Amino acid sequence: MSLTQQVDDWLLKEALGRPRLETIFEQLCLRLNCIGVPIARARLNWPTLHPLFRAEMISWHRNQPSAILDHFHHQDANTDAWQRSPLRYMLDANLPVLRRRLVGPGRTLDFPLFEELAAEGYTDYLALRTEFAEPGMFMEGRAGGIIVIWASDRETGFTDEDLRVLQDIQQTFALACKSIIQSQITSNIVETYLGQKAGRSVLNGNIRLGGGATTRALVWYSDLRNSTRLTGSLPSEAFLQLLNDYFECAARPAIRAGGEVLAFIGDAVLVIFPIDEVTDPEALTARVLDAVGESFKMRDTANDVRREAGLDLIEFGIGLNIGDVVFGNIGVPERLAFTVIGATVTEVERIEKLTKSLDTNVLASANVAALVPGRWCSTGLHMLNGVEREMELFTLCPETQVALGLAAAAE
Repeated sequence: MSLTQQVDDWLLKEALGRPRLETIFEQLCLRLNCIGVPIARARLNWPTLHPLFRAEMISWHRNQPSAILDHFHHQDANTDAWQRSPLRYMLDANLPVLRRRLVGPGRTLDFPLFEELAAEGYTDYLALRTEFAEPGMFMEGRAGGIIVIWASDRETGFTDEDLRVLQDIQQTFALACKSIIQSQITSNIVETYLGQKAGRSVLNGNIRLGGGATTRALVWYSDLRNSTRLTGSLPSEAFLQLLNDYFECAARPAIRAGGEVLAFIGDAVLVIFPIDEVTDPEALTARVLDAVGESFKMRDTANDVRREAGLDLIEFGIGLNIGDVVFGNIGVPERLAFTVIGATVTEVERIEKLTKSLDTNVLASANVAALVPGRWCSTGLHMLNGVEREMELFTLCPETQVALGLAAAAE
């Protein structure tokens, strides 16, 4: 068996497992060097389907300890570096191969990148592109697939035999990449629309009606105020922008604190913080309290911008509760939703609704307030709609508002 065939067979075996793409690429670069192909610098690029990123890249250098994964945001497509890159040229011209000698009689430095590589001591450059179908790529008019870039610093560059080896392994490497990339895109889509916990549960096979589990959790529920008036008075695009501004304020701090958004329910947000045997409830509740403060500071900042632009302001309440919740699949067998239900969820929705009548933006149950004593002040006992027993509710004490950087929890 030839040395090239050994590398090819190794790639096929890796594709059958569950490897990280960074690990495969790093090992491929090392194995190519071991069979005499002088790789000094390598790049693996591919488009992806993700709400934040349009493409990803793994970079490897012979003198660095491991391969590095980088992401390119959607706005990066308009940067000067991308517009002047050889990869952009390859995609626009639909080229499968781009080779440039960077030194010697045949040197061609027709892109700024090649001038930089030549100055760094590289002598040869080869880019190989392989297309394959990927979910969602057609929506943006982008071709799926990979572009692999190899660069050498050997004085004579790549030999004809080196070029043959790199082209021979390209298709097998593309197959290995395809299985990993498509699996990652599937995870991206599922977790974007369902959340990380629910998404992983679905991908792990929890797709039957009624399947679920009970767990203890801190539940955060937020609802936009004056939504009926806003939907009736604002154009749809303006209302959607207001909604997204609101969701950024109401959900982002909770996510940073370790929460998971389980649902956007119209103009409400449901976030859960699971509590297991290794969770410190007091520390978790303190983080959530800080997140509440950050949420309203973000609201104030967003409202400063909206006020300057003559736009409607954002107002919302937040309710917090702790108790047992049930994660489960509801709906009909053909169309399921993975959600959280139970008395704790019902209560937190009702708790939030009282924020407006009690002239406060934050209310918490006694279970939450007891975990961070001295930071909440009681508002007394209240009947919640649909809940048989009275519940004592708490709002932020004045000194807590000051500590969180808030002038007041209610306006």
